Amino acid sequence: MTTEQIALVQSSFQTIQPVIEQAALMLYDRLFELDPGLQPLFRGPRREQAGKLAEALAIVVTAIDRPDQIRGAVEALGRRHAGYGVRDAHYTTMGEALLWTLARGLGDAFTPAVREAWGAAYGWLAFTMRRAASKSSMALSCVAV
Repeated sequence: MTTEQIALVQSSFQTIQPVIEQAALMLYDRLFELDPGLQPLFRGPRREQAGKLAEALAIVVTAIDRPDQIRGAVEALGRRHAGYGVRDAHYTTMGEALLWTLARGLGDAFTPAVREAWGAAYGWLAFTMRRAASKSSMALSCVAV
């Protein structure tokens, strides 16, 4: 990500942050609209899930300019999500739901540059989580052999 993209993600997140839990609920609504089959992967109350998502987003956005500091936590998140049944295609659907939610929440402030910046941030996040999940499943299959 460029420094400009990082600044766009962080500044646009400041706009959303006061209503982040409501935005996270909206994101889940959109996610399940795009793929109703994902609902069983989410156990527990929706509001609790939305709170966890809001926390994770805040951490990632705050430290997106220092990816080495959060890479380990993001990788652990990817391994956990693999254990929940999250597959590669689910990351694409989540990315679509995230960008849709941001477009609704930011309105006219969701410019093409902001969209591209969020796409880059989510791309890094999803890539890092997928890679960690893949390494974890390869390690498990090697142990099982």
